Amino acid sequence: MAIIIDGKKISTEIKDELKEKVASLNKDITLCVIQVGSDPASTIYVNNKKKACEYIGIKSLSYELPNETTEEELIGLVEELNNQPNVNGILVQLPLPKHINEDKIIQTIAPHKDVDGFHPENVGRLSIGQKGFVSCTPAGIVQLLKRYNIPIEGKECVVVGRSNIVGKPIAMLMLRENATVTVCHSRTKDLKEITKRADILIVAIGKPKFITKEYVKEGAVVIDVGIHRNEDNKLCGDVDFDDVIEKVSAITPVPGGVGPMTIAMLMHNCVESGIA
Repeated sequence: MAIIIDGKKISTEIKDELKEKVASLNKDITLCVIQVGSDPASTIYVNNKKKACEYIGIKSLSYELPNETTEEELIGLVEELNNQPNVNGILVQLPLPKHINEDKIIQTIAPHKDVDGFHPENVGRLSIGQKGFVSCTPAGIVQLLKRYNIPIEGKECVVVGRSNIVGKPIAMLMLRENATVTVCHSRTKDLKEITKRADILIVAIGKPKFITKEYVKEGAVVIDVGIHRNEDNKLCGDVDFDDVIEKVSAITPVPGGVGPMTIAMLMHNCVESGIA
């Protein structure tokens, strides 16, 4: 019987640990969240981040800017927050309107306040094994594996997807944990043959129910990062959960698997920024 990896439970554990840590500090920790425009999904994420801050005891400042905000105006706000010593973390909610260059905005955030872990300096630190902020979703995946006592060292890990936010950083993190890592993507030949070797299969390909049992090794651990709405308007992942469940030893559901961990690890980064 496969273990269903409960991201809600683990994220609550992490938030409770952080709440205790924040209560023991003699200082405020402040996260600034900037949202440009009113994308409904972004609004939900921002509200969830505010709730998590409130639960843990982190002060949350929200900047809700109109869609027509210029790139220069946004850069000006970020630079202003960079220079405020009482601000520990800065998060610019993505995606941004098309007239704003996301890379430029990410690079404007001071690396020591980049709690999303997207700044090139933090990405570089990850790649050479130095301390820095790590992208929240990949960091959450590692926590799920560790807190379920799933061995990583020496295991064959296959990552499907090479995005800067998930695929590349999780590959680096799994290398750091001494796994043997293969990264697959849209140009990979014989994908099925490669994924079937994986002891740990991490899927972030952005295609609903793409991974079926034919792609999965018997007894593998499957981590599903995707989230989509199917034809019945129900949430599903990149993995066909019902198809692979009998074949795996452990799997993350969608929803309730990786998703809750992203905000938990964001809170972790905020607290670390406040302590530093």
